Amino acid sequence: MKYTTQILVDIPRDEFIKKLDNPDNMKHWQRGLTQYEQLSKNPGQEGAQMSLSYQMGKREVTLVETIIKKNLPEEMHASYDAKGVHNLQKNYFKDEGGKTRWVTETDFQFSGFGMKLMGLLMPRAFKKQTLIYMQDFKKFAEEGISATDSQ
Repeated sequence: MKYTTQILVDIPRDEFIKKLDNPDNMKHWQRGLTQYEQLSKNPGQEGAQMSLSYQMGKREVTLVETIIKKNLPEEMHASYDAKGVHNLQKNYFKDEGGKTRWVTETDFQFSGFGMKLMGLLMPRAFKKQTLIYMQDFKKFAEEGISATDSQ
C-alpha cells in the first residue's frame, strides 16, 4: 500500500530539521510513544537503528527504525519493521519562503494473513495515522504544543 502525504509547517527549514532530528522530541509529536532505544553506535546516521515502542489502545507495538538515507536538510528515508509489517518512508523537506513543506512517500508491505487483511480493510487508517503525526509535529514546531498534552 503506497500513499503520499504532505503538510506545510510555518518555521524555517533549519529549525524544522533541528526539531525533527532530535529523538527526545519524538514524544511531543508521536502519540503513544512510550520509549525509544538507540540500537547502534552511530545514532542518527545512515544504517543506524532505533527501537520504538508505542501504546496503541490496549496493544503495545515495538518496531525497529533503520535510517536508509540521510541527506539533510533535503531528505531522510527510513524503514520501520514490526511483526508482519515493513514500512518504507521517504521524507522530503522543501524550503518555501521561510516555511517548510514536509512530503512523505509511504510504502507499507504486509506479511501474514492477519496483517494483509488489515492492510486491505483499513488503508485509510494508516494514512490517517501518518497525517496525525505530521499535524502533531506542526503544532509542536509552531506553537510548542506537545501531543502528550492531549493524551
